[in-house]
Amino acid sequence: MKSRRLSEDKVFDIAVYAIVTIITLTVLLPLIYVYMSSLAPRSEFITRSFFLIPKEFTLDAYKYLLNSKEFIEAFTNSLVITVGGTFINMLFTTMMAYPLSKKWLPGRSKFNFLVMFTMLFSGGMIPLFLIVGQLGLMDSYGALWLTSAISPFYLIVMRSLFSNIPAELEEAAKMDGCGEWRIFFRIALPLVKPAMATFTIFYLVAHWNSYFDAILYIQDQSKMPLQVFLRRLLILDEDVLAGEVDDILFSPAVGMAAIVVTITPLIIIFPFFQKYFNKGFLLGSVKD
Repeated sequence: MKSRRLSEDKVFDIAVYAIVTIITLTVLLPLIYVYMSSLAPRSEFITRSFFLIPKEFTLDAYKYLLNSKEFIEAFTNSLVITVGGTFINMLFTTMMAYPLSKKWLPGRSKFNFLVMFTMLFSGGMIPLFLIVGQLGLMDSYGALWLTSAISPFYLIVMRSLFSNIPAELEEAAKMDGCGEWRIFFRIALPLVKPAMATFTIFYLVAHWNSYFDAILYIQDQSKMPLQVFLRRLLILDEDVLAGEVDDILFSPAVGMAAIVVTITPLIIIFPFFQKYFNKGFLLGSVKD
């Protein structure tokens, strides 16, 4: 009986490993293809319909991108949008969630209702576009930052975490002479660090991948982020590099190299937040 149970457990383990391996390969295959294609010469795409490992390796696509003024400009724009937007997101989210977690706050229930309402209903794209225009934010990064300054869902989770901080801890801090601002920065924020790291990643990825909002609110091509540049490059727009005419532009390797450069910063940053990431998901399950 015992040996039969061990045999069944072994079969189950093999099945699990097989499924995980298949899923992993399914996820890795497109990434491997993109990375390898970015190192292939144009002739490789002409002579071979599909390949994972090119016969020849070249860095021409990366050199072409790094020498492109438009690419460097788009990359810099994405950095500014991502860093500035994420900072605004976390500042507004935490500073709104903290007071809403306090039962003594006048009108707390009404503000919480408004937050829930905006999570379920919105005015729509056209009213938001008109408001942005009337505020004079068109063709500026402020349109990208302020229209998504706070995620209602993230705010609700942060509010729940702040509300679970023991009141005795805050009372002890006040007895030691701490004011509300010092309690917020020195006590409350460190206690929710895993959740902050998790939401920072989410906000960061959203801004880095910003595309639709950019083409909606930004008309100045010099302010366009990397995702807009990448789309134009992948559809082989001849004007994408200021009208340059070069055979390398029409090589799929250039588009693949742009994809690699686009996703690499996120791949590099994620491991630094990994230790907080799993904790953040667990903390997010706490009920208010």
